[in-house]
Amino acid sequence: MTELSPRYNWTREEIADLYTLPLDSLMAKALGVKQANWPDGKVQKSQLLSIKTGGCAENCGYCSQSAHFDTGLEASKLTPLEDVVSAARRAKENGADRFCMGAAWRSLKQRDVPKVAAMIEAVKAEGLETCVTLGMLEEGQAEALKSAGLDYYNHNLDTSPEYYGSVVTTRTYDDRLETLGKARTAGLKLCCGGILGMGESREDRIGLIHELSKLTPHPESVPVNMLVPIEGTPLGQSPAISVIEMARAIAVCRIVFPKSWVRLSAGREGMTEEGQALCLLAGANSIFVGDRLLTTDNPELDEDDALMGQMGMEAAGRSEMEAPARRVTLLES
Repeated sequence: MTELSPRYNWTREEIADLYTLPLDSLMAKALGVKQANWPDGKVQKSQLLSIKTGGCAENCGYCSQSAHFDTGLEASKLTPLEDVVSAARRAKENGADRFCMGAAWRSLKQRDVPKVAAMIEAVKAEGLETCVTLGMLEEGQAEALKSAGLDYYNHNLDTSPEYYGSVVTTRTYDDRLETLGKARTAGLKLCCGGILGMGESREDRIGLIHELSKLTPHPESVPVNMLVPIEGTPLGQSPAISVIEMARAIAVCRIVFPKSWVRLSAGREGMTEEGQALCLLAGANSIFVGDRLLTTDNPELDEDDALMGQMGMEAAGRSEMEAPARRVTLLES
């Protein structure tokens, strides 16, 4: 008998063994881990706002906001502070407990730090948990964001190191790890995951989870995204990944990251209710709500309410969900 807690010595082979289990066995293990660490029937709602859209100098092959590709998206300037606050208030009214702000930048420019810090302070004052994704960070910037009240910094690894060059070439895997290190050193929590369905192999999905497992401590938030194909991007014609494969990845993440939020992120708009339910049953305990995720569609609020109602689940705040779950021990396999 053993309590389930984070491990930092996962091997790629161990993760592969989990990933390839019969689906019922894998989901049973994931459910056991979830029940040991998180309350039953509770889902956190997060909302994401693009505070600066388009014109990014990076060439991420999945992204409509890259200046390298013609996707028909017009670049915009930084959103005014009052508009950000209004969006945060609406998110809270609609049950969101966490508010994320994303800017299409290669890296955060020093001149924009005070503006973003003001947004963080204002959203925090509304009683919401805060997260930003602003590209790469320079020295001292993470500390400035932390001082403004930032809780999480999002910077995804996207995929395995081996497949990474097929996704983006304007920054390296080590660049991403360096930014994560700066955020962690400043005392920020990490939101770090990846995207499935970009033409990668199952081995690459296993490799992504293994790379995340080597971060010490683990990211407190692990978003699992399904590629939303964008016309005009290099990866826009990638073969669709199945929802069952998504559920496998989520279940493995729940087992490998027992204390982390596993967030069912982009791609829900293209899933059936049954597909979304499968991903929640596999161990996801947070979803993004609102009709947009940066530049892609997301299910309407009434659709989410209907889904959770059918599943007998309800939205809950982070304080309730992060409270110690009932002590459950499981037999070691």
